[in-house]
Amino acid sequence: MKKVILIITVILLTSCSATQKTIISAKKTLKGEWSLDKISYDRSGVFDVLLYNDVSAECLTGGIWKFIPNNNTGIYTVNDTQCTSTGARNFRFTIPEPSSNGEYSFLFKPINEKKKSTNNNKGYRMTLQHLDETTMTWTQAVTLEGKPFMIIMNFNKIQ
Repeated sequence: MKKVILIITVILLTSCSATQKTIISAKKTLKGEWSLDKISYDRSGVFDVLLYNDVSAECLTGGIWKFIPNNNTGIYTVNDTQCTSTGARNFRFTIPEPSSNGEYSFLFKPINEKKKSTNNNKGYRMTLQHLDETTMTWTQAVTLEGKPFMIIMNFNKIQ
């Protein structure tokens, strides 16, 4: 019986350790500045999308996102002068354990300069579809007219 418990414990620790190593590796890859170059959707059409209860998708496109993994914070910018609200926004992020189907998420919460929530601790969950040394893709599932609607965000690493 002790051998069975020991084996189960080793298996659990090994699987948790592998997951943690993957998350740590992802955070190291994420570190730095990224350009949000393209936001697209899983269907054709023109959509008025407000992201993160902040600005339109058009206003975020071309913005720079900086990720600081050692304290799970970052800053993104809205630079388009045609947008009503421009400038830097702070956020807190995390990459939690993968879901049961093996997908990794990216959790994002807007914060102020003092690291306090700006919207009652409301956060946003995206699926981390792809991450390598130069590109990253997030997808966010929302509902549009009662049907699933996918927002796809493509980033390229600057530095």
